[in-house]
Amino acid sequence: MADEELPAGWEKRLSRSTGVSSQMDEIVVGQHYYLNIYTKESQWDRPDKPADPSGNGKADGPEEVQCSHLLVKHSGSRRPSSWREENITRSKEEALEMVKSYREQIASGKATFAELASKYSDCSSARRGGDLGPFSRGAMQKPFEQAAFTLKVGELSSPVHTDSGIHIIQRTA
Repeated sequence: MADEELPAGWEKRLSRSTGVSSQMDEIVVGQHYYLNIYTKESQWDRPDKPADPSGNGKADGPEEVQCSHLLVKHSGSRRPSSWREENITRSKEEALEMVKSYREQIASGKATFAELASKYSDCSSARRGGDLGPFSRGAMQKPFEQAAFTLKVGELSSPVHTDSGIHIIQRTA
């Protein structure tokens, strides 16, 4: 039973709480429950269909995408420092203007995504031209994930705000 096959997106967990079994009125310690890894919602009943990543009843889109991104941090970012700058002091508005400028250069063909990400991204993925490799739902901050999984291959996002800063994302696979 420990190795039971569950539908995609579900994990079997062991509850740390105690309770009373409804079937036999006995004290139960460590009852199993099932966790939707996308929404973090849990249920006692074994799931019979794949977990819904969006919480709205339909699991559309790919299970995994690959993207590159260019991150511009600002003074309000979760960690306002990077490989480029030890202490980032730019405002959120300045970061947004930078991101818009980079996006325009890429969209107009004046520069490639990889060139700009390598030079200007505040993420260590800059060494790989911004490539994040493949990732599944639940691996990235919610606004980033929503944008990434909405893009078509080759498409460029509008500016995306997360706790890390402001990104532009290009879906590559």
